[in-house]
Parts: sequence; structure tokens; C-alpha cells
Amino acid sequence: MPSDSVLAASFDEQVDGFFAPVFDWITAVVFYAVPLDFIDEGVELPLIVVWLVIAGFFFTVYLRGFQFRAFRHAIELIRGRYDDPRDAGEVTHFQALATAVSGTVGLGNIAGVAIAISLGGPGATLWMIIAGLLGMCTKGVECTLGVKYRNVYPDGRVSGGPMYYLTKGLREKNPRLGTLGKVLAVLFCIFTLGGAVGGGNMFQANQAFNQAQSVTGGDDGLLGFGAAGAVFGFVLALLVGAVIIGGIRSIARVTDKLVPFMAVFYVLACLTVLLANFSDIPAALWAIVSQAFSPEAGFGGIVGVLIQGFRRAAFSNEAGLGSAAIAHSAVKTEHPATEGHVAVLEPFIDTVVICTMTALAIVITGTYADEASDAGVETTSAAFETVVGWFPIVLAVAVILFAYSTMLAWSYYGLKAATYLFGESMVVDRTWKLVFCLFVIIGASSTVESVIGFSDSMIFLMSLPNIIGLYILARVVKRELNGYRARIDSGEILPVAERT
Repeated sequence: MPSDSVLAASFDEQVDGFFAPVFDWITAVVFYAVPLDFIDEGVELPLIVVWLVIAGFFFTVYLRGFQFRAFRHAIELIRGRYDDPRDAGEVTHFQALATAVSGTVGLGNIAGVAIAISLGGPGATLWMIIAGLLGMCTKGVECTLGVKYRNVYPDGRVSGGPMYYLTKGLREKNPRLGTLGKVLAVLFCIFTLGGAVGGGNMFQANQAFNQAQSVTGGDDGLLGFGAAGAVFGFVLALLVGAVIIGGIRSIARVTDKLVPFMAVFYVLACLTVLLANFSDIPAALWAIVSQAFSPEAGFGGIVGVLIQGFRRAAFSNEAGLGSAAIAHSAVKTEHPATEGHVAVLEPFIDTVVICTMTALAIVITGTYADEASDAGVETTSAAFETVVGWFPIVLAVAVILFAYSTMLAWSYYGLKAATYLFGESMVVDRTWKLVFCLFVIIGASSTVESVIGFSDSMIFLMSLPNIIGLYILARVVKRELNGYRARIDSGEILPVAERT
């Protein structure tokens, strides 16, 4: 009788064989790349990446660097100074931020950064930070629109996100754009469902199991038996299901505690690596700055960060995808621009802080130059191991926490896409959550590479209808942000404690 591992391999091969031709074609189209041989032979630039970067640059210029001016007020908002429990919505500003960050902080902060530096050298870190700073503005734009055009139901539930501002916003802008808005909204929802099942679920569960198996002895360890992936996935599915069954309020109650903990936990781990190599910090910083402007690091770094990092772990900076707008739409507020302010903190936390800490740990230890290990989690793990032999266990814990929090957020994103397509009903709600949990088990117990590649494509395709809508509604966003800032500056809108 065939062993469990043989049966699993056979299942993977059958699924790959069935889906691979179609999925590979879709992936090739989505990530179509223009050769940049005039820069360096072999360097290619996928047009989808250009689409995302141009949006960040455009809105930064159009809104006159809004993300930098918004920082101070954003901190006031997440501290709760403007939280009014009487406002429509389901979660606080901080909970909305925590939920959205839980969906972005993931393997991109660990594997994607390592790939970027391995390809572009230490200078890639600076380009990564620049990409994060541009993304802050795009996030602010889409989250402002998410709240402005959300649906608030009589029972207090909220549904929002790109699918709503694409339909309602474009129709309000010009009735003749109504049909276009509906088409873009449906496409966005289809892409979101694909991304949620694959990249936001199966890939996370798979990587969490791989890390758990690796630190427990590999194939010969505690999780080395044939059905270990399924058992691990079943336990993980129970943990996910226990939270998502309660909706966004339940998810927010978990993420507002989990996200700060895992962020501090991971940053402290990186700081431990840096302190252990304290004397090498100045040299590492100089390498990052100086090599950022050499031809190899400059163009190679951009390719590494914006192509490899985003494609392989698209969760390190979801600016432009529209996913964060779904989470922020549930916030308790009467002013859409509040979430435009709060959302700018996401890429800052995710990319400028957490990704930079990973990069410094890798650069300062020099593990990115080790050709013996694959560029990715192994590179970061090797950097941790320079401190003490068991330190990769800390990284494994971080990976599992990141994966778990990502699944919680993407379950909600997928739910809102499903309810938009099939209607707001308990049947749709429960069916989606059950399906999502089943895919957690499938993801942990299989290695279907073509499905993962397909899900990456779906996640990036979300940006096509979303950014089209952002451009069309750019003036609406500018009016909302400027009007809100004017009322704050004039004292018309005061912190809750100062209201009479």
C-alpha cells in the first residue's frame, strides 16, 4: 500500500498537472516583463510593478507629500483621541490599523527582503525604503475612499473597499461611468477571492508548516511523519476558524493584541542580531547608502525589491492593491479622511521599520553573500543563527505568527469580496469561512507550486481595477483630505475629550 507521503506527492502532481498550463499562462501575462538589456543583460522589469510604482509617485506629487504631513495626526488618531463610540462602524482606528497591518506583515518582511538584497546588494535596502514611502500615499488614498463609499447596515455591520468606491464613486463622478465601475468592481472581487485562497491562505499555511517542521528536526523530527502537514493544517484551521467566525470585530480584538506583540518580538530579535555585531553597524549603514547609487545596486535593487520581493511575498507592502481599504472601511468614524491619515502608517511600519530591520540583520552579518543557502528565509535564518545556534527558532515563531495574522486579515478581505458578488447573507458568510478553513489544511499539507504562482497573479491583478478607480477619483480624495485638514486646523473638529 502506498505511503502517505507518496499519496501526497501524487495528489500534488495531479493538481499541478491539471492546473499548471492555465496558471502558468496567467502568471506569464500578469508578470510580463520588458527586457532592460541597455542597463544590464538579463534584467527585466514587469509592467505590473511599473503600474504600482507610478501610482505611488503620482499621488505623492498630486497630494504634495500628504503622507509626511499626515504622520502626526495619524498618531493622534490611533491613540484614540478622536474615537467617538457613537460613530458608525465596527472597530477603532487602532484596530483597523492592526487588522490591515496583520495582512501585510508576513513572509515579504523575511524572505522578500533577503531576495532583494541577494539580487541587488545592500543598496537595495534604500530603494526598499523609498518604495515604502511612496506606498504610504497610495494607502492613504484608497482608505479614504473606502470609508467614504462604504455601506453601513441597520445592524451596525459595515462593508467597504474598492468594490464599493468603484461602483458608487464612479457613478457619482459621472453616471456614464457606472457600468465601468461595476465591471471593475466584479473583477476586483474575483481577483481578491483568488488571492485570499492562495497567497493569503495556502501559501501562509504552507510556509508556517515548513518552518515548524524545519526547527523540529525536519523529516526525521517531530513533524516528519507523512500526515504531519494535514495535522498541522487542521490545528491551524481551528485557530483561524475560532477567530474569523466572529467577523471583523473578533478579528480586530485579536490583531490589536497580536500585531504589536509580533512586531515588537521580531524587531527585538533583529536588534539582538545588531547588538551582537554592534561594531559593524556603521559599515553596514555606509554599504546601504553608498551601494544604493551604483548601477548594480540601483537598478538591481529596484528589480530585487519591487519585483522579487513583491512577487514572491506580495504582502510586504499592499499599497495599490486595495486590500487595506476593506479593513479600514469598518472603522468607527464620520470622516473618511481619518483613515487616509491612519493608513499611511502601514507601509511605514511594514516596510520602513520591519523590513529595514531584517535588511540590517542580513547586511551586518553578511549572510546575503553566502551562495550555499537559498535567497529567502534561509538567508534571514542564517543571520539569526550568527547570534546563537537556537535563534532560528525565534524566526520560526515569527514566521508562524506572521502567517497566522495574515490569514485572519485575508479571510475578511475574501469574505467582503464574496458578499459583494453573492449578497450579504449568513449562508455566504458561513460558506466562505468554511471554505477558507479547508484551504488552510490543503495549503499546509501540499506543495502545489502552480496554485501559489496563480495566487500571486491574482493579488497583483487586484491593483489594475483598483488603481484605475483611484486615478478617476483623485479629485474626490484631494477634496476630502483638504477639507478635513481645514476643519482640524480651524478647531471645528476637536478631540473627543475637548468637545462640549
